Amino acid sequence: MLDLLASGQTALFFILLIALVIAFTFHEWGHAVTAVMFGDDTPKLAGRLTLNPLAHLDPMGILMVILVGFGWARPVPFNPYNFRHRWADFFVSGAGPFMNLVLAFVSINLYVLGKSQGMEFAQSAGFEAFISYFAVMNMILMVFNLIPLGPLDGHYMMPYLLPKRWGVYYTYFNERYGSMALMSLVLLSMLGVPVFRAVMGLGHILLEAIIVV
Repeated sequence: MLDLLASGQTALFFILLIALVIAFTFHEWGHAVTAVMFGDDTPKLAGRLTLNPLAHLDPMGILMVILVGFGWARPVPFNPYNFRHRWADFFVSGAGPFMNLVLAFVSINLYVLGKSQGMEFAQSAGFEAFISYFAVMNMILMVFNLIPLGPLDGHYMMPYLLPKRWGVYYTYFNERYGSMALMSLVLLSMLGVPVFRAVMGLGHILLEAIIVV
């Protein structure tokens, strides 16, 4: 994102940064709330049941976003042995991407509704730019985090979607090679190889699909 500052697009830089902070915050809050709902108080004890961005943001993760366009938030701690349902891990992991879906759905539909009704707030070019980037960024984050590699949310969910034997094989593979495979893809992307073009494309397609007004 530094290239935006270098090219004088300061407003766009801050739009993207604010959008990411909100998206990261709600994503991690979703994990925390769902874990507590399933019986694990670990996120509550860690102070993560809050929408205060400072509780969820990782300074290095935000710095990496600014420097290379790829970053992360602080993972929510939880203890699966405290869960009261055998599918709890699946739902806790899916809660983060689900929150990104909710943010995108609510923001884009409120904007489209406001625009169609001639509401003043929806007529601003700045507001339109923010909502457009905010909504699509949340959809891309949702799709990206559902990739079943490394520490991403999708890797917790995948074993529940596979036959038991395949799930064991998948878990074995991901524990040993998942993080390496994911970082290889990220590095290739940073070097200019469009390895995540499908993720961004799917994010845009899904954003169009969730507009209902």
